[in-house]
Amino acid sequence: MAVYFTQKTEDAIVRYNNEVDFSIKSKIYEYEIHPAFFKLTENIVHTFKFYYTEVENIEDLQHEVIIFLLSKIHLFDPSKGAKAYSYFGTIAKRYLILDNQKNYKKRIETAPVEEINDDSKHSYELDLSSSNLSVFMDEYIEYCTQNIYKIFPKEGDARIADAVLELFRKREHLTIFNKKALYIYVREIIDAKTPKITKVSNKLYEIFKHNYLFYKENGYINFQ
Repeated sequence: MAVYFTQKTEDAIVRYNNEVDFSIKSKIYEYEIHPAFFKLTENIVHTFKFYYTEVENIEDLQHEVIIFLLSKIHLFDPSKGAKAYSYFGTIAKRYLILDNQKNYKKRIETAPVEEINDDSKHSYELDLSSSNLSVFMDEYIEYCTQNIYKIFPKEGDARIADAVLELFRKREHLTIFNKKALYIYVREIIDAKTPKITKVSNKLYEIFKHNYLFYKENGYINFQ
């Protein structure tokens, strides 16, 4: 438990929920709960870099989250074994993730094409040995593998996709990955026509580009 969210804070939340006198509830919240909620939301916003927001500054965003926490405060039940710090921290993170996704999607939909292209570079011109990509690539491969038949309902397309992903799984043996190399390597694994490889690889790249840009901006992975 954080130093700003102590056992006294936990007890204050219980007292707040049990109190029937509105004026007393208001004082409990103002002096004993609000400072902890403010610090909790501040730390979560900056730790997880939830900076995609429609409000003008971070404190306004915190205010939105705190209002949401307050709307859920009556649901907290310590008899279920949960600690208020973890309980409200989880609620705040979920709220911010959803809000961040919504605003990030708006940015992607309205951003000039050249802005996205400049940020993500040209397709496949990526140094797969880069340590900056390592964590993301592992998660990306796992996501695509588990959802391969959702992404590619046709058996042939799914097999090509798996061949491309197999190259990514063995990326430590590759240095620079480009389109020309992709066609050569994929054909060593599966007999496929160039247009089919292009179609499948472009779909995989769109998933990569969209989510890697999100990862670079936010510092955490959340496939969409």
